[in-house]
Amino acid sequence: MQTFSVGQLAQNAGVNIETVRFYEKRGLLPMPKRTKSGCRQYTNKDIARIHFIKRAKELGFSLMEIAELLSLKINSETTCGDVKKIALDKLLDVATKIRDLKRIKKVLEELVTVCNKDNSATNECPILEALEIGNE
Repeated sequence: MQTFSVGQLAQNAGVNIETVRFYEKRGLLPMPKRTKSGCRQYTNKDIARIHFIKRAKELGFSLMEIAELLSLKINSETTCGDVKKIALDKLLDVATKIRDLKRIKKVLEELVTVCNKDNSATNECPILEALEIGNE
């Protein structure tokens, strides 16, 4: 079985060494075997695990959610339905964020439209005035 140093693992997985160590500390990556001299030895399984973590992060999963997914992956009693529930929860979270971002976009568009005083002093800026409402 081919083994890698931490630097080789990081390079092959497309992360930096600090990321590998961070994932180990967080329990996302198992502590590797060590040589007699104490050097860490990683395998292709570790590279695959880092790719899994990176892809899950791209899909918006938090490190805590990724840890849960990884634990479900190795648990022989886990069903696809268990994993689906986590994915559905994430989907609902993403939908909520999209809705919130659309609301924020609409408000910002309205504020930018209202502001027709490009050369006015900031104390006459309708955007700043709108932000102050309710803070008095």
